[in-house]
Amino acid sequence: MIDASRWLRAGALAGLFGFATPALADEGGVSIDQIALAIEAHIDEKTAADGGYYRLAHDGRELRLKLVRIHMEYLADLGGGVQFACVDLVGTDGPVYDVDFFLRGDAEHMTVTETTVHKVNGQPLYVWEQKQDETWVRVAVTDATPRLLGVIQGEDEFEFTYRVRLPELSGTGVLWLPLAGSDGFQTVQVQEILAPSEPRRVEEREHGNQVLVLEVGPRESGATIEIRYRVHRVEQSPYPVAGSSRKDGLAPERLVPSDDVFRDIAAEVTRGKSTDLMRARALYDHVIDEVRYARYGAGWGRGDAVYACNAKSGNCTDFHSYFIALARSVGIPARFAIGAAIPSERNEGGIDGYHCWAEFFADDRWWPVDISEADKNSSLASYYFGHRPANRIELSRGRDLVVEPGPASGPINFLAYAVLEVDGETIHAPTEFQFRRFERASAD
Repeated sequence: MIDASRWLRAGALAGLFGFATPALADEGGVSIDQIALAIEAHIDEKTAADGGYYRLAHDGRELRLKLVRIHMEYLADLGGGVQFACVDLVGTDGPVYDVDFFLRGDAEHMTVTETTVHKVNGQPLYVWEQKQDETWVRVAVTDATPRLLGVIQGEDEFEFTYRVRLPELSGTGVLWLPLAGSDGFQTVQVQEILAPSEPRRVEEREHGNQVLVLEVGPRESGATIEIRYRVHRVEQSPYPVAGSSRKDGLAPERLVPSDDVFRDIAAEVTRGKSTDLMRARALYDHVIDEVRYARYGAGWGRGDAVYACNAKSGNCTDFHSYFIALARSVGIPARFAIGAAIPSERNEGGIDGYHCWAEFFADDRWWPVDISEADKNSSLASYYFGHRPANRIELSRGRDLVVEPGPASGPINFLAYAVLEVDGETIHAPTEFQFRRFERASAD
């Protein structure tokens, strides 16, 4: 049995939270592709043998689970014949369980030695902390500092790499991707743009976003587009903006409509609240109470306020779209932005996808909120109402983005991952984020 309460760094640990590469297999290690195949085979075999469910003991009962996805960014060969995998499985009881697996073996044969539920609907049951001797230990959430729960206060500085891998292209197409810019809270330097041809820079006028547009074709199949930034970011709190008024942030969007359903819910939730700040807090708490964090099923992840209202689940885009729709329904301006949350408990590696947030206008200031993170860590709910940590990068803001040239499908819903169209058809272009912190930030 591996003592999973302590991980040895073992040289390859940097890959645990980064982009481990298949080349590891040539160096005597195990590649992430091989670990992915091994953990998927383990889950499939155990599911077939146990009546169609992956059965796992947790909290005094047996969970019956189905595979949702394998977190490729967290697969790692830890050295010494030990591997790590992180997997999402959905239970027949409803929640999505984030499960940590430890394996032992070589590239030809790996055996699961320990299985532990790490998160339930995004809410961690424990966190990992790296000690001075570079080993990692489990820490109970109740004992975790804000840094271990994802928050760097004050300021942060890091290199951020945005990488898109083009699929096999059978025709001519166009790629759109965000180009991060500086504002009052982040200073962005573009260090390098690598692309198979020179991209055009265009401006999205409504929100001021900068967008790179790249024409691609069969010759670019398999090519990589990479943007490397140096970012200095400061923690956000409520702030005034010259020229802001109550009409800013009130217009509906395609997936954030204004209708009687939202007006009725918002009126009920805010009944008896006498100020916009009190009403906004009531709506913030309502979303936390009513919506569960779950990246599973059809419809999540589009920032669809109607979906979030009906399904009562979704990811950060759905949480914040629902909040924005409710806030606007009672006359509180609210707006959307998207980028990435930079891990706080480590100083380099991969990032588990995009992250988004919202702002609302009250008392002549814009108030940042991060409702999905507050839902994951209830001890930080008060912090995330009015604060945004320094460990963030904003890539774009707003919804229904109009650029010229634009996609044949119409305005871009929101822009974090690359949008690729080939012969007028939307094609998936895998997008990855990676970071390296320049100096350790204090967040305790």
